[in-house]
Amino acid sequence: MDRGRDDSPPRLPAVPGEESTTTGGRWWEAGTPASGGRPLPWALDLQLFAEGGEKTEPATPRRRQEARRKGQVFKSVDLSSAVILLVGFAVIYLTLPYMLGLMKDFLQRYFSNPVPDFTIAFACAVLLDAMVVTARMVTPLLGAMLVAGLLVNVLQVGLVFSGEGVTIKPERLNPVEGFKRIFSKRAMVELAKSLLKIGLVGWVVYAVIRKHLGLFPRFVDMEPAAMLQALALVIFEMALKVGLVLLVIGILDYFYQWWEHERSLRMSKEEVKQEYKQVEGDPHIRNRRRQRQRELALRRMMQEVPKADVVITNPTHFAVALRYDGERMDAPQVVAKGQDLVALRIRELAQQHEVAVVENPSLARTLYYAVQVGDPVPEKFYQAVAEVLAFVYRTRRKAL
Repeated sequence: MDRGRDDSPPRLPAVPGEESTTTGGRWWEAGTPASGGRPLPWALDLQLFAEGGEKTEPATPRRRQEARRKGQVFKSVDLSSAVILLVGFAVIYLTLPYMLGLMKDFLQRYFSNPVPDFTIAFACAVLLDAMVVTARMVTPLLGAMLVAGLLVNVLQVGLVFSGEGVTIKPERLNPVEGFKRIFSKRAMVELAKSLLKIGLVGWVVYAVIRKHLGLFPRFVDMEPAAMLQALALVIFEMALKVGLVLLVIGILDYFYQWWEHERSLRMSKEEVKQEYKQVEGDPHIRNRRRQRQRELALRRMMQEVPKADVVITNPTHFAVALRYDGERMDAPQVVAKGQDLVALRIRELAQQHEVAVVENPSLARTLYYAVQVGDPVPEKFYQAVAEVLAFVYRTRRKAL
């Protein structure tokens, strides 16, 4: 064997920053047992499909709130358009006699009587009158459509005020990103919906016209008013059917927009963990904070021991400090309690400040488990506690 010969597989040029899964090469050089360790150019990095990067978790309340603050809410424009269209044609159908009456009165004012001299003042009066009549005709229609549009949008997304939608973002000016948006999945879905709407609307219009096809030749024998009335009925039937078709499409689009919105808000498991840490804090920091709170509570409790009248002990495992002020309290109050080392510290403080220490194992154990610090002694323990306090007061009087 020629020691100077290298029989190892050829290695591709090293790429900076990439490491091998074997011994210092790149990840695609690992090979497989079947290839004898040779590099496979088509091999994939399976870490790209790791679970941590997949957005499989539902959005958290904080994520939803943040998206809503940015104006990222789901709504169906098709549903809003269908409702506005139906409301608009319904208002026109209901107010058509009112509109025709206004137009009739306007025409009679200026054409039934001899026309006066056409002056600038007369032209201004006619123009002003026409504007008033037009406003009176379209105000109910525009008002109803405005209320319907606001109502259907509020029912879909609620009241959302956000300036994120009008914020200038440099990435929107990038032609590459714009090209991607044009041929994105969402754009394809919108194109499919548009084609579907055009097809269905065209089919509805064709069906209505075909249904009333025999009516049109008879228009030549009808009075103008009867012809307009018949034509109006055909138009309203067509508008109603088109509106209902668009309403069904809008309802389906609403559920699609909801599904797409929920899908866009999904989070990876790593994102959920990071958010939990941001909201709840790091577990170690949280444990230290709780420990600090316990230490402060213990310190405050120990400060109340010198003010106690008596400390009831087990004598070694439990200690309960009681204080009673007949003028301010209805019953004795537990100002401190502890077990083992804390009980030992309570006894030491009591001895340092000449607080009476009474051994009563059963009462000390019962009060420790039954009464919280700061609470009064329950009525069922009055007799036992009264005997201990009476003993303490007698002892004090004898000492004096």
